[in-house]
Amino acid sequence: MRIAVIGSGSAGRTLALGLQRVGHDVVVGTRDPAATGRREEWAGAGVTLLPLETVAAGADLVVNATNGEASVAALGQVGSDHLAGTVLLDVANPLDFSQGFPPSLSVKDSDSLAEQIQRAFPDARVVKSLNTVTASVMVDPAALGDGDTTMFAASDDAEARGIVVGLLRELGWQDVVELDGLHNARGMEMWLPLWVRLMTALGTAEFNLKLVR
Repeated sequence: MRIAVIGSGSAGRTLALGLQRVGHDVVVGTRDPAATGRREEWAGAGVTLLPLETVAAGADLVVNATNGEASVAALGQVGSDHLAGTVLLDVANPLDFSQGFPPSLSVKDSDSLAEQIQRAFPDARVVKSLNTVTASVMVDPAALGDGDTTMFAASDDAEARGIVVGLLRELGWQDVVELDGLHNARGMEMWLPLWVRLMTALGTAEFNLKLVR
């Protein structure tokens, strides 16, 4: 697949390299490709950097790996025309650090970031997944518990959700729980307040949960 990753931070870079590793044609969208390319972490990455306005042209799938509070604006620069009919994998979280650490959520309970994105871009096929783990685990689930931990995928669009689940399988996710309805992203995003507290208690972000049933 041709995959456009939106966001050039740690999550975007890790996802781009991981998706490229399993055989996909990956490009990364950033506001200033030249400036991003000069950053030390992008040196020798071997991933094409493109402006947000053109990165998703011809993409089969778009990954939103931006800061959650800026996601709608960033995707607006990508353009509704480039997102229409395209599977949009949202891995971002609406973390609000305005009151310091640990962060709260800027949206919760009766709404979610994923639903906000879907309303802003009604013709996109939004799927929420991978937001419940740190970036390195997203692309290398085998690093924890022999790969036997759990990932979730939520969407109103069963076909789009199936495409994302296929991508998760390629990355090595064995246990994927599909949630029918994008409203389920509310619960997935509300895991983050506990996640950040566990990260502090454990002294690492390299962990995940296993759903035993």
